[in-house]
Amino acid sequence: MFDKFKKQDEGGEMVEEKTSEEPKVEKVDEEPKVESFSEKSSEIGIGDLMNKRAQLDEAIDYVGLMIKNLKDKRTGLEKDIEEESVDIKNLKEKLEKVSAYIDEENQGIKELARKRQQVENEADEVGSLINSLKDKLSGIDRIVDNEGERVRKIKESRESLES
Repeated sequence: MFDKFKKQDEGGEMVEEKTSEEPKVEKVDEEPKVESFSEKSSEIGIGDLMNKRAQLDEAIDYVGLMIKNLKDKRTGLEKDIEEESVDIKNLKEKLEKVSAYIDEENQGIKELARKRQQVENEADEVGSLINSLKDKLSGIDRIVDNEGERVRKIKESRESLES
């Protein structure tokens, strides 16, 4: 039906095939003939017009089919674009959630670092207190040792006096 139209490349351009339909010319004898209505129509070109009209109808049908195909392709593309849009929106929401999670984790890490610093400071204070108490205990131990040495000397001197 559409043999008279071909697609050129991918552009979908229509080109009409040239057919070799040349009007047939009959030799007219000199004898008068009785002509029928169809012969008279053919002589004035109505047959050719009817053929051209049929060809134009075929061309219109073909163009209509092409338009339908283009509409179907466009509808498919619109559907694909909408699906991609939904996918991208979902991905964006997921990425926003991941970003919020990362922000929360960074906040948590900062809080842990602050608490660790507090504990380190307290540990340093406790270490200083321990060293201070150790020094005090060492001082007391020296005093006790010194007093113990005096007591021993006193005992020795008393023993030596008693003997």
